[in-house]
Amino acid sequence: MAVRVVTDSSADLSPAILEELSIEVAPLMVRFGDEEFRDGIDLTTEAFWARLRSSDTMPRTAAPSPGAFAEAYARSIARGASAIVCVTLSSRVSAAYQAAQVAAQEIDGRCPIAVVDSLSVSAALGNLCLAAAHRGATGADLETVVAELEELKGRAAFWGAVETLEYLRRNGRIGAARAFLGTALSIRPLLRFDNGMVEACGRVSTRRKSLAWLVERLEADLPVDSVAAFHADAPDIGVLVEMLSARVPDQRVEISMMGPVVGAHVGPGTVGVAYFVRPREATTASDRAGSAPGQGTRSP
Repeated sequence: MAVRVVTDSSADLSPAILEELSIEVAPLMVRFGDEEFRDGIDLTTEAFWARLRSSDTMPRTAAPSPGAFAEAYARSIARGASAIVCVTLSSRVSAAYQAAQVAAQEIDGRCPIAVVDSLSVSAALGNLCLAAAHRGATGADLETVVAELEELKGRAAFWGAVETLEYLRRNGRIGAARAFLGTALSIRPLLRFDNGMVEACGRVSTRRKSLAWLVERLEADLPVDSVAAFHADAPDIGVLVEMLSARVPDQRVEISMMGPVVGAHVGPGTVGVAYFVRPREATTASDRAGSAPGQGTRSP
């Protein structure tokens, strides 16, 4: 019996890692015109990107229903959960957090459930889920897991480089990046997730500069843990991984492919990096004893 994790499909965790860590997922919905799919069930990540590149229809996404979260909770209980922590994508961009809370009330009495708003998405959300799953597996109780997640949220970083603003503009999720709309859409916007929302950080003119900017963000925060390079069907993701790996030689840089939920908003070619900035006290200790290895637990 252990504290188990439930999340939504925007965490972009591979089926292999979900199975290994007994993480249950409530799928978000993806719509192409009149066709509706459950993310990761009716529509795989690979199939989504193939369809997006060939379709004239702009996809839309919707949060999981409370019923979808209730089903995920029930599956987790059936697999032996003594308590559940549900970590959702940011409540400022989706109703998933609210749906997870409603479902938790419906399950009340069967199993203790805590719902945590990640204030992030994709690989950053995935990192939080992995941290919670590993901590739960050590025997930590629900209160401890939640407290540690809340602390980790304050150290989570998420930086992205988008090939075009067109997808963000069409989907209405551009937030502060609206400042770029008066410029040519051929620029490459630089974005971050800040306080639960996508924010503009700047812009560059070439792909090479986009990748270099991401590496600079990581370097500015060193030392860090749980480094994940994420991408939206980007053929050059290996280049970014190599660049990041050179800066964190003590750990493995994991790869996460963005699924339909985030991909529909940022579009193909987007790349980025997510990680946890190491706390000051841990940094001091590692400086004395040598760099600590990364937590690496994500499958490509």
